[in-house]
Amino acid sequence: MADKDRTARDKAAPDSEKITLNLGYVDLGRIDLLVQEGFYANRSDFIRTAIRNQLSREGEVVARTIERHTFDLGLRVLDRADLEAARAAGARLHVKVIGLVRISADVDPDLARETIASITVLGSLQADAAVRAALAERIH
Repeated sequence: MADKDRTARDKAAPDSEKITLNLGYVDLGRIDLLVQEGFYANRSDFIRTAIRNQLSREGEVVARTIERHTFDLGLRVLDRADLEAARAAGARLHVKVIGLVRISADVDPDLARETIASITVLGSLQADAAVRAALAERIH
């Protein structure tokens, strides 16, 4: 039973984003050969490993760029309490994240519009459709 609960939770709050990419037949065949020979569990495993290796090689450049552009790294959750506190302080938020920004379901479009001046996300933004529409011109 615990496994079923965990699976339902994992589907409700994924920690990754699905992407699609096109590869040439020869490259795909070479990946399949490595999978067949047991070097990787599947194509996705190979691609994730290749991406991580490349990001590791570029790690210093990425770190300097994150610092220069003052990005937060990881998960940033904006809920009603956060935005009401910003409104009470007279603050307008400029959200800059590499990773995931999640605007909670308890945030209505008017509150989001009043308190969020801009959102720059390199990764993924999760928000209700109405909140996304209210912030459309501020999402970069």
